Amino acid sequence: MKRLWAVLKWIVIVLAVLNVAIVVSGNFYLYTVFQHTIFKGRLGPAIDEYEIFANRDVPAPQPKAWPQGQDYQQVAPSEAQIARMEELGTVAFLIIKDDSIRYERYWEKYGPKSHSNSFSMAKSIVSALIGVAIGEGHIQNIDQPIGDFLPEYKEGKRAAISIRHLLTMSSGIGFGESYINPLSYPARANYGTNLRELVYSYDVEYAPGEVFFYTSGNSQLLAFVLEAATGKRVSEYASEKLWGPMRAETPAMWSLDKEGGDEKAFCCFHSNARDFARMGQLYLNGGQWDGQQLVPADFVAESIQLAPLKETDGSDQKRYGLHWWLLEHRGHEVFYMRGLAGQYVMVIPQLRMLVVRLGHKREHGKGYAPPVDAIDWLDTALDMYDDA
Repeated sequence: MKRLWAVLKWIVIVLAVLNVAIVVSGNFYLYTVFQHTIFKGRLGPAIDEYEIFANRDVPAPQPKAWPQGQDYQQVAPSEAQIARMEELGTVAFLIIKDDSIRYERYWEKYGPKSHSNSFSMAKSIVSALIGVAIGEGHIQNIDQPIGDFLPEYKEGKRAAISIRHLLTMSSGIGFGESYINPLSYPARANYGTNLRELVYSYDVEYAPGEVFFYTSGNSQLLAFVLEAATGKRVSEYASEKLWGPMRAETPAMWSLDKEGGDEKAFCCFHSNARDFARMGQLYLNGGQWDGQQLVPADFVAESIQLAPLKETDGSDQKRYGLHWWLLEHRGHEVFYMRGLAGQYVMVIPQLRMLVVRLGHKREHGKGYAPPVDAIDWLDTALDMYDDA
């Protein structure tokens, strides 16, 4: 009993010290961080956190279901592959080939019309919207300085930053991207209540356009540029230019930093496997949907080509385009969207195939290699349909 009281005493002391530190530092967002992570038994955000945030709807005014292939649900993953999916908390696995659904499976409360977090797959959506804005003349090209849209970036080192630098994760701004440190940018951005003040507080630390350094702040800045260029909220523009024309079946939600505030454009677009897949299909078709050019074809083509940058160790960057990830596997060139907890929309152009996986966990690769589980999901799909 004495030992229990001693433990409780130290817990109270630690919480008291932590509370004082939060109050003194003014980092009140940490209360929200701890409430929705550590106090819920996890170290990061959950896939259904739209339930705790203010959201802005992304309407789907022209819903149309995907067609089903003649072999729908007739080919399935092996028992070992299903076990691997369940090991990492998969909630949706979907394969679309030749424009029709061939296989889909869902777990837990999730289904064809549910909502879960895209996490950083939202970055690819923001990129597509930049392409749309260029096609409509709101933005000249991706080499236009962001200072043309945001007065905070007209002077000093910031004036050198272009839209290209943001799209290729080479802005040189020192956002940082730790998913464990509660004082880092991702935690501040996800659980804080003033994205603009936060983003504008970070300065340039190295020359733009030289080194690839993946940070979510770049994507948030793109969203601010997009809104300044178009005069529309990101959610509104996404519905008008993508979600509606692509005939999404279900309205999406984009979480905000506060009620009536800004979209957390670096993440937090909530939809389902079938509708996320539409982004992959759109880029597979060169930016066209039902014969309508939604995203300029040249922008799509550049988006899925390697950006000519260096990694932090001086080697050539071989994994990223314009907010799309790239890899080679089993003789196939693959481009894909990717999210924090193993959210993927992977496109295999040679097979006209999309692989969508949503879930709670992912397994990181070593160094600059793609996530281990992303390769697992690709192998599953290729085992099922390669050259079929």
